[in-house]
Amino acid sequence: MSLATDLAPPPLVVSRRFAAPPELLFDAWLDPKAVGAWLFATPGGVSKHVEIDARVGGGFAIHEQRGEILATHFGEYREIVRPRRIVFTFGSNKVGPFSVVTVDIKPDGAGSVLTLTHRLLPEWASIDVSVRAGWESVLEGLARATGEEGDG
Repeated sequence: MSLATDLAPPPLVVSRRFAAPPELLFDAWLDPKAVGAWLFATPGGVSKHVEIDARVGGGFAIHEQRGEILATHFGEYREIVRPRRIVFTFGSNKVGPFSVVTVDIKPDGAGSVLTLTHRLLPEWASIDVSVRAGWESVLEGLARATGEEGDG
């Protein structure tokens, strides 16, 4: 597995408050049935298959049919600390290159604050705005999947 770290742009950071407690948010990241409904889901896309081996060194493959294209996201879990932190590699090709995503979850009253940090690949620097929008959409989907109404 290759990791692109040379000449990497600054990390992209997206944060959001959720009504759900940390345990519920954390578990939603590792539950194959839940993940298919919100992680990397696009309007009009259809979740086809989700594989998750939720352990350090285990991985995931999330397959979504987007029109004629079967979009697949791959990664390997590097750190799993329930209910606070998940670190995984992320890519759209099984052999890489891979970037690194860190999800940190902190309690906030009856809810939580989730901060997602994505260490972008150098070639993604020019599309960081759309990558940010993608992660914001992912977190809106997570909010809906954990019981929030509205647009997030």
